[in-house]
Amino acid sequence: MKIWSFLLTLGLLASSARAQLAVRADTVYTMAGAPIENGVVLIHDGKIEQVGPAQTVRIPEGYRVLEAVVVTPGLIDAHSVVGLAGILNYDHDQDQLDTSDPIQPELRAIDAYNAREKLVEWVRSFGVTTLHTGHGPGAVISGQTMLVKTRGETVEEALVDSVATVAATLGPMVERYFRSPGTRAKAVAMLRAELLKAQAYRRKLRASDPARRPEPDLGMETLVRVLDGEIPLMITAQQVPEIMAALRLQREFGFRLILDGAAEAYLVLDEIKQAGVPVILHPTMVRPRGETVNATLETAARLYEAGIPFAFQSGFESYVPKTRVVLFEAAMAVANGLPRTVALEALTIQAARILGIADRVGSLEPGKDADLVLFDGDPFEYTTHVCGVIIEGEPVHETCR
Repeated sequence: MKIWSFLLTLGLLASSARAQLAVRADTVYTMAGAPIENGVVLIHDGKIEQVGPAQTVRIPEGYRVLEAVVVTPGLIDAHSVVGLAGILNYDHDQDQLDTSDPIQPELRAIDAYNAREKLVEWVRSFGVTTLHTGHGPGAVISGQTMLVKTRGETVEEALVDSVATVAATLGPMVERYFRSPGTRAKAVAMLRAELLKAQAYRRKLRASDPARRPEPDLGMETLVRVLDGEIPLMITAQQVPEIMAALRLQREFGFRLILDGAAEAYLVLDEIKQAGVPVILHPTMVRPRGETVNATLETAARLYEAGIPFAFQSGFESYVPKTRVVLFEAAMAVANGLPRTVALEALTIQAARILGIADRVGSLEPGKDADLVLFDGDPFEYTTHVCGVIIEGEPVHETCR
């Protein structure tokens, strides 16, 4: 019994060490107000307890203290396939796109996500604490996306939201994977047809006579949730024809639309703003070829100037490692006209708003998840390192000295 009591005491002490932290930094970017010079963040039980300048925030006895030059909220990768796509070129861990059918809204990211994938650990080392990941571009409807934290041994431990969006794609990308659709018009027609079927399915589903209700259909049930506004439809649309088609579909069916990619968004800024649609911008350093031939490093700045909400993404890369790093993509946008604070917003609170999780993450405010990144310098300088990452009050990456 004494041994068990001793082990229990050790466990309680370890839990307490994880639950009670103080983070001090020369500058704390809360993303809920002005930066705090010589700031302190107190963390208790995985949540932010208090934030403020050191002269007003007293660090209680027993709190473990971490120090950094700059502290920000945990970074959010607003669109990724990490966890479905693995870090290496192995066929068995490339589950981001199923090519058996161009329309599969029923595919669930939660059924394919590997929390132990090394790629998750890799992006976490660059400050990414929340991933919007799942089925990627390439099919008219490729499946569902999800939100996870970059921690845990299983998807259940990492999970924030099992269904974040339904992912769709318009444009020539689809032709690389499917014989049909073979043109832009065909892809739009196929997507419209599915949404019309979902409208009819919804009417039957809500019939007063149970005998008239349809048999369960996982794909239709998912699209009904899209039509009802429960789940956004995220449409990857790079060029102007696809962007405008996505906006027309949104007007016709009234679903919540998130534009993804949008390489030529700067050509139709007024139309996007009028539609009130947010953009998850393609990786800033995307190679300008094919659908992204007209991509520019200045698009993020142009979206900001137009007043269009946007966030950064890592997307998917065919080479190893099979993802980009959103911190670097944002840094390039800063080098090409985007204000630093706006870039930080797009990596944190703005991404959280677009994804519907701003009540939990995206800013350092009391009661929110204690997700923090510790830097040894300016986050957007190439020589700066992420020297600490905290997720829900637990240090998961530490190199700060």
